[in-house]
Amino acid sequence: MQNIAREFNQSETTFVLPATRADADWKLRSFTPKGVEVFGAGGHNTLGAWWWLAAAGRLELGDGPTRFHQQIGDLVYPLAIWQSQGKLEKIIMRQEAPVAGRQLSNLGALATALGLNAEDIAADVVPCQVVSTGAAHLLVPIRDREAVDRISPDAKQLFDLLNEVGGEGCYVFSLDPLQPGTTAYARFFNPTVGISEDPATGTAAGPLAAHLVAHGLAQPGVIKVEQGTTLGRTSIIEVGVDAGSVSVSGRGIVVASGAFSI
Repeated sequence: MQNIAREFNQSETTFVLPATRADADWKLRSFTPKGVEVFGAGGHNTLGAWWWLAAAGRLELGDGPTRFHQQIGDLVYPLAIWQSQGKLEKIIMRQEAPVAGRQLSNLGALATALGLNAEDIAADVVPCQVVSTGAAHLLVPIRDREAVDRISPDAKQLFDLLNEVGGEGCYVFSLDPLQPGTTAYARFFNPTVGISEDPATGTAAGPLAAHLVAHGLAQPGVIKVEQGTTLGRTSIIEVGVDAGSVSVSGRGIVVASGAFSI
């Protein structure tokens, strides 16, 4: 699986396997091009895997929501696939309850690692903090969208800072999004597992939405995050936050198919 992930060279390559727990329908394993296995539910990789299972007729679906359980590592997470008159509508995946971790106070070092000035970081609005809903990421508020677009991270410096605070990846965001109806404009960098930049990261959008609600910058309900615009692959990630519960929803498109001879 790691060799195949390296060959595809995508942010993550996900494999659908028989579940090893009785309370799960399928087990998913995801790897980066460097062979690092990644965990956490509600990422674009797991959503895409379930969209393919549904589109390929591998699941029994009725109209409205049909509920399943996915095993990731040793944990099991619920999800629902919505279908209307035989047409796939959306997938909703539950993440873990948000857990706030360490804050990063060395804004000068962080700004240097991101290729910015210290004043570009809006830590006076909301803290630079590690938050997890299954995967722990450092959330970094940026003053405006223009500064988000200017970010050019130094992978080694950012790697060291993430290790220092216990974050896997770095989710930078501003609160002046480009797309109507969205709350935040974001980019994701993860040098700890070899991802230079990711166009859509559900495991980071979930923590961000919970973080914004916790600090009064967004209301509970559906929060939309714009990501991937600087890569020319704009994604709108929908996150539901309600009483400590976080879920990510979206749609997928099957763009190619093929077979490996092993």
